[in-house]
Amino acid sequence: MTSKVSQISFRYRSRDSVTGVTRETARRVAEVLGVDETQAIHQALRELATKVLPQYERDDGPLTAVQMQQIRQRAPQGRKRSVRSSLIETESAEKGSA
Repeated sequence: MTSKVSQISFRYRSRDSVTGVTRETARRVAEVLGVDETQAIHQALRELATKVLPQYERDDGPLTAVQMQQIRQRAPQGRKRSVRSSLIETESAEKGSA
C-alpha cells in the first residue's frame, strides 16, 4: 500500500532577497550541505520550524489554587532567608578601619 504525499508548487525567486532565494543559491546551499536541493529546502524549513514554533505541547494554562496548594504541601517549606551584602564599603566600615 502506498501513501499519498502532499506536494506544493515551489517557485524560486528571480533574485535573492529576505523573502526568497534563486535556484542558483539553492544549488550552492545544497552543494555545501552535500544534499540535493529538495533536502536542502527540507532542512531549511525544519530549522525555521524549530526557531518559530513552540517545541512543547500546549498545556492547560495557569495552575489552579488547589494545584498550587498541593505543590506547597509536597515541597519542603523552610524559613525564608535573605542575604544582605554590599560591594561598596559603607561609611561605618570606613570609620572602623581608619
